[in-house]
Amino acid sequence: MITFLPHNLLGGGGEDGVEMQDLDEEDFGVSKSSDADAEFDAVVGNIEDIIMEDDFQQLQQSFMEKYYQEFEDTEENKLIYTAIFNEYIELLEKYLEQQLLERIPGFSMSAFIQSLQQHKEEVSGDIFDMLLTFTDFMAFKEMFIDYRAEKEGRGLDFSSDLVVKCLSSSPSKPLASSMALEPTKSD
Repeated sequence: MITFLPHNLLGGGGEDGVEMQDLDEEDFGVSKSSDADAEFDAVVGNIEDIIMEDDFQQLQQSFMEKYYQEFEDTEENKLIYTAIFNEYIELLEKYLEQQLLERIPGFSMSAFIQSLQQHKEEVSGDIFDMLLTFTDFMAFKEMFIDYRAEKEGRGLDFSSDLVVKCLSSSPSKPLASSMALEPTKSD
């Protein structure tokens, strides 16, 4: 492949400021996206849209409100957890699948789940975590335990571990730009 690069990027060269150089495509990190990759990206984009919509948020919120008090942060799992997990999958996964079918004709959830295993590093953490709650019981249980802790005011509170420290003694700078938050050191 012949590529023309401006003179100043090459450090000298031809009279007209442009130098010809042979470069391989791999030097540019060019990736050729397959149809399967493009399809996967389209599904993930649609999932992002769906889970941010009010309907999905309300569906998930009301489900968690209904059952969060059943979950306890213990190693032991209650028998009712399985029934709740199955109901969650039935309700939310089916809703998500229905929405995807409306947006992507011919969509297959099982094919997507297989593809997800191959692309899991490419999916943002929040989306992957949410999808994991459909297939991984422990991720599902942890979601409920976290939700219960938050509802009961036992969520993580880092406020006691932060100190506001002035970075500059100049009074001419705005206060916000001359301050930083630093973690405190515990004994």
